[in-house]
Amino acid sequence: MLRYLHTTPPAPGAVVEIAPDVLWLRMPLPFALDHINLWLLRDTDGYVLVDCGYGDKATRELWERHFLTTLRDLPITRILVTHHHPDHLGNADWLMQRFACPLSMTATEFLIAHAIFHSGVPFTALATIPLFRAHGIDTEQLKTFATQTNLYRAGVPSMPMRYHRINKDIEPTLDIDTNPWEIITGYGHAPEHVSFYSPTSHVLISGDMLLPKISTHVSVWAFEPESDPLTYFFASLEMLAALPENTLVLPSHGLPFYGIGERIKQLREHHEERFNDLRAILRSSPHPLSAAEIYPLLFRRDLDTYQRFFAISETIAHLNHLWLSNDAMRHVESNSVIRFSLTE
Repeated sequence: MLRYLHTTPPAPGAVVEIAPDVLWLRMPLPFALDHINLWLLRDTDGYVLVDCGYGDKATRELWERHFLTTLRDLPITRILVTHHHPDHLGNADWLMQRFACPLSMTATEFLIAHAIFHSGVPFTALATIPLFRAHGIDTEQLKTFATQTNLYRAGVPSMPMRYHRINKDIEPTLDIDTNPWEIITGYGHAPEHVSFYSPTSHVLISGDMLLPKISTHVSVWAFEPESDPLTYFFASLEMLAALPENTLVLPSHGLPFYGIGERIKQLREHHEERFNDLRAILRSSPHPLSAAEIYPLLFRRDLDTYQRFFAISETIAHLNHLWLSNDAMRHVESNSVIRFSLTE
C-alpha cells in the first residue's frame, strides 16, 4: 500500500511545506485531469520553481496571489521544467519575463515544444491522420481529429526563446542553495523528461513519470510510427526503482506518497494486464485486428474526442511493443491498413 503524507492538497492560492525547503502548490487544469502540482524550492535569494502550470487566466490569477503571499516579494530565481507538455511549460515565458530568471530543461523538450508551438509539420494534428488511417480509424473519426487545431497554444500562449540545457551526463546534479538534486532522465511519456532527486532529504520530484493513481500516458506519435515507447518507459521505471524505499515521491498529479517500489510494481502489473488483454483479444479473433478494432475493447467507456485520441495512440504503443517483442505479427494489407495477430 502507498502511504500519503497528506490526504488533501493545498487549497487554491495556499501552499504546504511538504519537505524541508520544498513548498507544494496546486494549479487547475481545464481537463478531466483537473490539476497539476508545482514545487517551489527555497534558494539562497528566492525560490526555484519546478514546472509552471497551464498558461490560462485561472492559473495566472492564482500565481498573482502567490506572488503576494507565498513569495512575499522574493523572486523566482530559476525555472526547471520536467518536459514540454503545456501544463508544465505553459507559464514559463510569462514568469521569465516577470522575474528575469532563466529556464532550464533538456534540449529535446525545448526543441520539441517549439516544433509543436510553431506547427512543425510532423507535430501537427494533421500529421496524425495518416498514422491513424493506417491503423484502421474510420473517415468520420479522422475528420473529427483533423479539426483539432494547435491546441498547444491554448496552454502555452508564448514560447521561451532561450534556455539552459539540462544534460545529466555533463552536469549530473543541480545545486539549489546547499542541496544537490540529482537529475534522472526518463523516456516514453515524453522524449527527454527529467525528474529531480535529493539524496539529502530523500525526495523525488517525479513529474509525470511516476503518479500514485493513474498510469503515465505512453503513446506512439506520427513522427515515430514504428517506435516502442513502452520499452523506454519500462527502462525508466527500473532507474526509479533503484531509489531508496523511504523516498518521498512528489508527483505532478495526485498526492505525494511513500512506497516507490510498490507503485512501480503496480505499474508493471497494470501494463502486463493490458498486454494479456491484447493477447486474449487477438487470440479470440479469426483474423488479424487493427488498433481501430481493438481500442474500444480495451477502453470500455464513453470517450470524448481528446480521450479517444490518446486511447488510440496508447493502443498502438502496446501493439507495437508486442510486435517488436516478437509476441505478435504485424500485417500491412493491400489497403495499407495495419493489423496484428499473435505469433504462432
